[in-house]
Amino acid sequence: NDLLLDPFIRPNALASDVKVEDIPADYLLISHGHEDHLADAEEIGKRTGAMIISNYEIVSWYANKGLSNGHPLNHGGKKAFEFGSVKYVNAVHSSMLPDGSYGGNPGGFVMEMEGKTLYYAGDTALSMDMQLIGKYQKPDMAILPIGDNFTMGIEDAVIAADFVQCDKIVGMHYDSFPPIAIQKEEAKAAFEAAGKELILMEIGSSLEF
Repeated sequence: NDLLLDPFIRPNALASDVKVEDIPADYLLISHGHEDHLADAEEIGKRTGAMIISNYEIVSWYANKGLSNGHPLNHGGKKAFEFGSVKYVNAVHSSMLPDGSYGGNPGGFVMEMEGKTLYYAGDTALSMDMQLIGKYQKPDMAILPIGDNFTMGIEDAVIAADFVQCDKIVGMHYDSFPPIAIQKEEAKAAFEAAGKELILMEIGSSLEF
């Protein structure tokens, strides 16, 4: 199964070499309603028939656009799918859909599949709720925002990695807009000083965990 999280490709200058029309998807996981997390979801969903997994408001919004293959979750809810399970967890952010519709409350995902656990935080501030993920899920890898300004920055993301008890972190939500540009080597050094690895992937690259 191909899982696609928060597709932001065509309007993203950093992803100009990525061909949206070639991206496979069986499931589309959308954390919240901001355009930089769902810009290409409708196009990909219509082409592939992928199931949209998000909160009730976003799944309903897409159903009204003709994408009826959706499964709504709400905070704390967990559901088993063909590939594994998905739990929708708290994120401290905002959420409004591109047309001004209410996007529900923002969230992140804890995914369990093939004996591994992946935490995708979505856009969020640091919160004490992350300690629950560390206590009960202990992810093998966590994808955390690090760009600051609109989400937590490097300093708080290091603390978040500690809260979720994960030493392998993939950075997200950085460099795509001027306010969230980062110094990559400084960021990596901050995680290394805390005994953790920060992975900053090149667009189009792959990673196993």
